[in-house]
Amino acid sequence: MGAAKILVVGPLGVGKTTLIGTVSEIEPLSTEAVMTRAGARVDTTPDQSKTTTTVALDFGRITIDGELVLYLFGTPGQPRFLPAWRDLAKGSLGALALIDTRDLESSFDALGNLEDLGLPFAVAVNVFPGSPTFTDDELRTALDLLPDTPLVFCDAREATSSVRALIALLRHLIDVTESA
Repeated sequence: MGAAKILVVGPLGVGKTTLIGTVSEIEPLSTEAVMTRAGARVDTTPDQSKTTTTVALDFGRITIDGELVLYLFGTPGQPRFLPAWRDLAKGSLGALALIDTRDLESSFDALGNLEDLGLPFAVAVNVFPGSPTFTDDELRTALDLLPDTPLVFCDAREATSSVRALIALLRHLIDVTESA
């Protein structure tokens, strides 16, 4: 049985904690804390409803096909925490980058940092109720994705959907490894 460290990254409120909690076969470690008044003024989400935030990391584990154990590390979403999640990236095989079509621009920092680190990644559009919809081509252009970067849609609240997003990342990692 093999094991792999995978990051789950993205902006504040995109669903990282939810996705890890949905798929984890163990009780996930979550460092969610209530936002302070000062933080709430700086850290906003598209619908302004988020009252908690990850202050360190989230951690979960899932076994894929009885053979591969994925250790999932969810990162804080605020840009000021990007240096901290760069440390989390050490030893990671790849990352699942969650995005929210209600605020595509908020994803740019996370995607840029993954590119700077040279970490292979897949992009998962977490579909929120009432989110604007875009074609794959529109999203790829807006996010400046390379043609071989997987782009999938998921609902972080649904295990099957979230596992499919992780499998898209794993397939990409296999392709990257085989072409190296």
